[in-house]
Order: sequence, then structure tokens, then C-alpha cells
Amino acid sequence: MTSPVPAPPELAALRSPAAVRARCHLVLDHVLAGHSPHFTVEEGALGAVADYVAAVTRQDYPTLDIPYHSRWRHFDAGGLDRWGALAAGLTSTEPAERARIMIDLAVVSVLLDAGAGDAWRYHEEASGLTIGRSEGLAVASFNMFAAGVFSSDPTNPLRADAPALIRLDAGTLAAHFQVSEANPLVGLEGRVRLVNRLGAALAARPDLFGDGVFRPGHLYDALAPQARLGRLPAARILEALLDGLSVIWPSGVSVDGVALGDVGRHPAVTVPDRSNGIVPFHKLSQWLTYSLLEPFETAGLAVTELDALTALPEYRNGGLLVDLGLIVPRAPIDPAQKHAVSSELVVEWRALTVALMDRLADEVRGQLGLDASLFPLAKLLQGGTWTAGRRIAAERRPPAGPPPIAIDADGTVF
Repeated sequence: MTSPVPAPPELAALRSPAAVRARCHLVLDHVLAGHSPHFTVEEGALGAVADYVAAVTRQDYPTLDIPYHSRWRHFDAGGLDRWGALAAGLTSTEPAERARIMIDLAVVSVLLDAGAGDAWRYHEEASGLTIGRSEGLAVASFNMFAAGVFSSDPTNPLRADAPALIRLDAGTLAAHFQVSEANPLVGLEGRVRLVNRLGAALAARPDLFGDGVFRPGHLYDALAPQARLGRLPAARILEALLDGLSVIWPSGVSVDGVALGDVGRHPAVTVPDRSNGIVPFHKLSQWLTYSLLEPFETAGLAVTELDALTALPEYRNGGLLVDLGLIVPRAPIDPAQKHAVSSELVVEWRALTVALMDRLADEVRGQLGLDASLFPLAKLLQGGTWTAGRRIAAERRPPAGPPPIAIDADGTVF
């Protein structure tokens, strides 16, 4: 794993949602000006996309009581409150430790997400359910956590700590995720390496992840003192994650030894410093931030300024915009042909997704009669665009509903 290197200001600035948003909008401006060989943007289609998303939102949440888009929704797959059942045994646990447990669970589960492929399924013996995709990955990782696999201390099974994460191997993960030749999981080895690197990163940053027992949950202890009057900006959570965990991404870009995490390169970004050409995304880190809102709130903190975060540049949100004609490929794209995550086409698609979702949010809010305070991006995604992207993909490319643009990824970006 790349050793942590202090980042100069122009590179450190890329570890923020403001940089993600600003540079993705530069790419949108580039495409709108007609400079892209890959895509055009059909601005007139924005209303139709908003109609579709608003209809999906009303169908799934008739009262518009929409939760955050986070890993906690996936833990409820099949309508079962798995966390509630597990938490029932924590009634004597003080709120801070409950938050640490929730953070430990969310971090390892999110890092084991990132697309399962169409063939993989997880059978949960206790419920009898067989579940695929992100929900299946969530339930599999939840049950691994509940079994104490991520803890090195048998007397404290409900935690994730550096020694256990570092020693996790592909055989163990395959066994718990029920992977076989008949039940293949995309990016198994990549997921294991990511978890191993997480363990090493935790041990390297006692200021963020504890001294002695290194666990993701100690992020609560690092950030809680920074809350003013019990209020913690969402961007502060993301920035701490990027500061502490950017070194774990195996395919991430490094500049002068500084690991930048989930970023790409695009000619629309021209600046006179070492960040020239770089477009940050931090998709999994932002997904993780959304998934940490509830743990921090459990401990009594109010997480504020949610819309400082961006939409997630992944294939369900991006696929929605392609399938409904807002992002238009200049030439037909074969959905079976895989494109590298680092390719200019994919970087541009991801950047357009982030920027256009900002515009889409305002349109959908107008249709639903909700303002940004009641309907932040965290609820647009849940209500929302992620489900809409999955549904339109299944309509256009049944039965599995793969995205309109296929990504050659190792399970650690998308």
C-alpha cells in the first residue's frame, strides 16, 4: 500500500465534495460547448427524466417520507430489520459505542459493495431469502459482521479492527459470500485487497482511528469534538475519510507520491498546478459518508449541510441519464463492450452524472413540492434516481438490466 504522503494544498483540495462538484461542472461545460468526441447533452430531456424519477419516488414513498440513500436501506432487504434485531442486544451499550459499532459495520460493508455482477446470489439461511446485487452483498457482509469475522477479539465480536481486516483472505470471504464456479462474484480478489488495505490504513492513522485498537468506529471520537453545538457538517465526515483512506484504492491516481483516491483525468480541467486535468469523484467515499449519517445521528449529533455532498457517479445514476436521453453518446455504444474506468469516455460519463444530477434535483423538487432542506440529494438518490436507473435498465435490457455502458472494474470503484 502507498505510504501516506502529506498533500500539497492544490492536491489536498481535491479531497472535498466542493472539488468534485466544481470539476464535474467544468466537464459539463466542455460537453455543452460541443468539445466532446464522446457525448452530447440534450438539455430538453431534463424534464422527462424528472417526470420519471418523481413517479418512481411517489410509487415507492407515497407519503414522501424518504430516508437517506445509504447502506442501512440494503440491510433491510426482504423487509427484515436486521440491524434492529442485532441492536436489540445492545440496550446497555452507551450511545458513542453504538455509533462506533454502526460505523464499523457500514465501512466494511460499503467497501465490500461496488457491484456483484448479474450471476451472484446470496442465500440467507435464517430467513430463507436468496438475494442478489447490492442488497445481497449488504446482507452477506452484515451476517459476516454479526458472526465476528471482522474482529480480532472473540469477546468483542461486533467490531471491525485492523488485525482482523489485514488477515482476511479470499477463501474466507468466498465462503461467507457463498462464491463458487456456479455462483461467481465480480472482483472477489479486489474486494479482499481493499479490506486488507483498510486495515493497514487504520493502523497508520491513530489520530483518526484510535490508538491501540484501530477501528473505523473511532472516527466518531475524532470528529465528535469538532461538532459545534452538536452540529457536524457532512463534508467534514467525507474529508476525514478521504484523508485517512485515500491510500487504500488500488487503482487510484497518485501525483508526486500523494494518493488521490477515486479520480480520473479529463482535458476539460486546465489549471496551472499539479492538479491539472484531474477530476475527483470519490464515489465509494461519498456513498460511505451517506451511510455514516445515521451512526453519527444515533449518538446525538446533527449532521448538517447534506447537499455539500454530490450525487454518486455510478452506473445506476449515470445509466438513468443515458437511457432517458439526457446524456447522448455521439456513436452507438455496445452495452457488452467494457470500458476502462480510467478511460476518458467513462470519466466524462461520471462527471456528467454528478453535474446533471444537481440540475435534476431542482426539477424533481419542484414536481414533488419539496425544497432542498426536505429533499436533499441523499433523498433524491434514495427516492429516487438509483431505483429509477435500475428500473429503466431492466425495461431496456431485460431481464438482468445491465447498464447502457459497461465498465471494466475490479469491484472497488463502481
